[in-house]
Amino acid sequence: MVALDGKLYLLGGRGDRPMEIFDPASGRWTLGAAPPLDQLHHAQAVAYDGRIWVLGALTGDFPAEPSVPTLWVYDPATDAWKPGAALPAGRARGASGVALHDGRLYLLGGVTRGHTGGVVPWLDVFDPATGQWAALPDAPRARDHFHAAVLDGQLYAAGGRLSAHGSGTSSMQSVAPVDVFDIATGRWSTLPSPLPTPRSGTATVTWNDRLLVIGGESDAHTFAHAEVEAWNPATQRWEALPPLPVGRHGMQAAVLDGTLHVVAGSGNRGGGPELDDHYRLVVRP
Repeated sequence: MVALDGKLYLLGGRGDRPMEIFDPASGRWTLGAAPPLDQLHHAQAVAYDGRIWVLGALTGDFPAEPSVPTLWVYDPATDAWKPGAALPAGRARGASGVALHDGRLYLLGGVTRGHTGGVVPWLDVFDPATGQWAALPDAPRARDHFHAAVLDGQLYAAGGRLSAHGSGTSSMQSVAPVDVFDIATGRWSTLPSPLPTPRSGTATVTWNDRLLVIGGESDAHTFAHAEVEAWNPATQRWEALPPLPVGRHGMQAAVLDGTLHVVAGSGNRGGGPELDDHYRLVVRP
């Protein structure tokens, strides 16, 4: 889900899923053009230049889902999808973190073999103006099933796991340390405090000068996490925000006109139950 020009756009998921558009002025959802693939899932979307960019996705059925080898771009003005540039040669992956900064798209981490593994620490940047990719320094550790975000020029990798379905080890090997890439200097560091509740399948968003890590799944329990934990760079501390009314994972959060929105997701660890609810978090004066 992504916010663009006053509306929320919800897309993707396993199976044939429509594009759904929420207009807060009317409080109604409408349908847009369906995504270009029968299955487009485990992706993160960003809004840039009046369009929605989707990359770092998987397609197909569990567990060895192939990576989607190109970017896909949706234009609300024409209600149409178009393929974008191919991902860097040999570096296609899904369940990655994606973030926008200064007109460039950052693709971080992910898996090359779907849920069966191939977790990577790669960081690549795409310039829509030139259509070119460039490889940047690897992150200190690999991770997948997380979302990335940029706050004050810092690219954060928080949450996620090391997927390895069928390997005989737990498929929920959560990654607790939080790695940070300074875009200006091109250097990585790790926060002094790890994510308080390690989990994957989280949504990550910047809101009120904080980095929020929302929901997720882990081996801790069958039901999905409801925690909302916020990193405050000013204090160098984690803060607990009001938890989700219903825990979930496999969703993306979006900020629209200062309000944080969370829609859909899965209520338990794994693929279901699928949720169709919509919650928002508002700061009261």
